[in-house]
Amino acid sequence: MELEMRGKELTEYTYDLSQRIILVTQIRRVILVTASVLLVGFAVYWLIKDTPMQGFVMEWLNLIIRWAHVVVGIMWIGASFYFIFLENNLNRTDGVRDELAGNLWAIHGGGFYFLEKYKVAPKTLPKTLHWFKYEAYFTWISGFTLLTIVYYMDAKSFLIDPQIADLSVSTAIAIGVGTMIVGWLVYDGMCKSPLVKKPMLFAVIGVLLLAGVSYFLSTVFSSRAAYIHVGALIGTIMAWNVYFVIIPSQKALVKAAVLGKPLDPSLGKKAGERSLHNNYFTLPVIFIMISNHFPSTYGHEFNWIILMVLTLASAGIKHFWNLLERGERSRFILPVSIVALISLALVTSPAFEKAGDEFGEVSFQQVNEIVISRCIQCHSATPTDDQWNLAPNNVMFDTPQQIQAQAERIMVRSVRTQTMPLGNKTNMTQEERDLIRAWILQGAKVD
Repeated sequence: MELEMRGKELTEYTYDLSQRIILVTQIRRVILVTASVLLVGFAVYWLIKDTPMQGFVMEWLNLIIRWAHVVVGIMWIGASFYFIFLENNLNRTDGVRDELAGNLWAIHGGGFYFLEKYKVAPKTLPKTLHWFKYEAYFTWISGFTLLTIVYYMDAKSFLIDPQIADLSVSTAIAIGVGTMIVGWLVYDGMCKSPLVKKPMLFAVIGVLLLAGVSYFLSTVFSSRAAYIHVGALIGTIMAWNVYFVIIPSQKALVKAAVLGKPLDPSLGKKAGERSLHNNYFTLPVIFIMISNHFPSTYGHEFNWIILMVLTLASAGIKHFWNLLERGERSRFILPVSIVALISLALVTSPAFEKAGDEFGEVSFQQVNEIVISRCIQCHSATPTDDQWNLAPNNVMFDTPQQIQAQAERIMVRSVRTQTMPLGNKTNMTQEERDLIRAWILQGAKVD
């Protein structure tokens, strides 16, 4: 008996040692690769800084990293949707073996598939076991890299708006990174508290805390950066759920199965809770990923309220979706979510905008002087801005006809949402914005 106990202890020690060696090797590789990428990146940045190549290189870095971020994000979110779908559609009763939680027949791509879910783990583990984790890791890594390239390496243009809060670059970056770390710690603490056993109360408190964070960020960052950092917080929670809870729980289950120890069902339950939370986060975080294309949301005076309504409505749609997959129906969740979105669009619309006659007749000459003073640095065939060596989105204001043709876009970006100039880099005043608004509402006439 003693020999058998020592044998089990030796097996457990050997397993733990092998796992530690694998973990240390992986950590070393990650540190080496990350350090190499950062060193090369900063070396390139300092070589091109303040040269005509800066804008060109930064644009290509933005493109490549954004592309990668979208691709791996699709992989991760697709996996989340798929596994929640499986969980919702499992056959749990008809001919299911005692060791199984359920099974599912499916057809896809011209083939039939049969999937089984074990209550805890099979008696004998397969030689090959796929782990769904790298999709999450690479989504977070690419997202943080993109955040660094766009918002931290060019903080004065995209992160900081002196009219909102005149922060130093280091302070602004510290707030951004600190929000992600503190946000995770608060969320993780909530999940480890008795509060997690009361899902409705958990959700209400979580939404209120997220609203508080959204409001705070809207008072310290540019409106666009505030939205993106809320998304970065949610994305961090999702990815760190995988890294700190879901994967460790799965590793503990695998270890117990390998060593023949009793399996702890609570580990699977904890991992399942975090996976479900991630599933509800998906639609809000997807919106935030594309929000920089919609300044009427992040540029609104009450942008943080708009973000929260969109978050709640999209989470409501996801809840309806999940219920539908389980064969359950709710008469109210989907209609209420849709009505909330439509109401939000109506409330924020310019339908009741003033006539624009408070300045009397505004001439094109007045507007052109503002454009030359505040806009032409970027929006020209020959930009003089230190960031842009090509006109953003190919929008140019070199001629009266070009300005007139872009009147509606100018109205949205410079007047209604005040998201242009970026970070108000050229210090456009409120009176200048009001003059442009009046000119456009008077017909955008060119003298």
